[in-house]
Amino acid sequence: MSAPKISAPRGTFDVLGPEARQRAELERAATEILQGAGYERIETPCFEATELFARGVGESTDIVSKEMYTFKDGSDRSLTLRPEGTAPVCRAYVEHGMQKRPQPVKLWYLGSFFRYERAQKGRYRQFWQVGAEALGSDDPALDAESIVLLRELLLRMGAKDLRLRLASLGGAETRASYRELLQAHLRANEESLSEDVRARIELNPLRAFDSQHPGTLAAMKQAPLLLDHLDVQDRDHFAQVKSLLDAVNVPYQVDPTLVRGLDYYERTVFEFTSDALGAQSGVGGGGRYDGLVAQLGGPQTPGIGWAAGVERILLAGGQEPPQPRSLDVYICVADSDRGDGERSTPSGGAWAGLRSGVRERAFMLLGALRSVGLRVEMEQAGRSLKGQLTQADRRGARYAAIFDGEGSALRDLRGGGQRELDHDALLQELQTLLSADA
Repeated sequence: MSAPKISAPRGTFDVLGPEARQRAELERAATEILQGAGYERIETPCFEATELFARGVGESTDIVSKEMYTFKDGSDRSLTLRPEGTAPVCRAYVEHGMQKRPQPVKLWYLGSFFRYERAQKGRYRQFWQVGAEALGSDDPALDAESIVLLRELLLRMGAKDLRLRLASLGGAETRASYRELLQAHLRANEESLSEDVRARIELNPLRAFDSQHPGTLAAMKQAPLLLDHLDVQDRDHFAQVKSLLDAVNVPYQVDPTLVRGLDYYERTVFEFTSDALGAQSGVGGGGRYDGLVAQLGGPQTPGIGWAAGVERILLAGGQEPPQPRSLDVYICVADSDRGDGERSTPSGGAWAGLRSGVRERAFMLLGALRSVGLRVEMEQAGRSLKGQLTQADRRGARYAAIFDGEGSALRDLRGGGQRELDHDALLQELQTLLSADA
């Protein structure tokens, strides 16, 4: 009786060949765009102290209250699989004394994250994000640069029907006074609100703007808007961000109802959506978090950043995966002792049927060709010579190098023709031919 099959957990997925090539293309684009703008790559651990997210992201958020994967380790410490990337980057900024570097410190990352939420197309419980953070400056040009860089990456990856929503949440003092106004409005309309919104009136009233509950939507149409209550400094900061985006012709829609799902945001917030994704249209976004580093025990440090879901980017792009690069050489190893005149590859211990050193010489050529940057494969499945040449065609190989107990040959798989060559001449001949092809 065969053992029962084991499937991947719900909300997770395997990355196979075509998807892996798409992701590699995204990584190349992110590397080129972000490193070209002075952002240095950072990798943080997949799990962190639970307190990092409870304190940094906010205990009233859905992420902390409902979606985190939290567990105790062998020393009874509470650890959490990272649900987002900004708090870990800020933790690393403090822990490694990055405030001593010339500011701003610009960092970017690409990795997997984890949230227990309803699995659906493009939204998984283990998902990948690409993100960028700039810490140590409150210059509005950093806000605009962040937006421009994310837009450039999305466009490079072919994301269709992009829209940019933009708003300002004001500074800490502005938000505190506005919060009281909004709470009063919500209490006055409490009977119309959803249960979730009522539960958050004291802790996180701004999230009422995210609700799709009919009664809440109706109540929020009359709610005071934070953009109408910005102080002079906040208004000036937001005006400069918009002016810089206008200067580089980045279209945007000012949306006074835009809030982000994380408590640390203040001042500039933004989100890119793609109509190609339907109702769940968010691709990526971010904002300014000038108080987060201090919340985590570091010095008062302004910051701005964004994150975008890799799966969402690829869905919004809808592009076919890039084709794998074809082989330069396929190395065939044939047995010349068959009575039917058809050379074949021995399998298992039958390599002893070949004259001494044939397979070793083939393997040496494999290593030598790879060492000069060529794409090369060697027969390893026990096919006949005919089967090996068929496989070489399948893999798109330019040439086939054929080894047997009598000698070696080079076959041109596009132009036709085959020449007998000394074993030692194969490497030089292949390098010459492939250089001429290039």
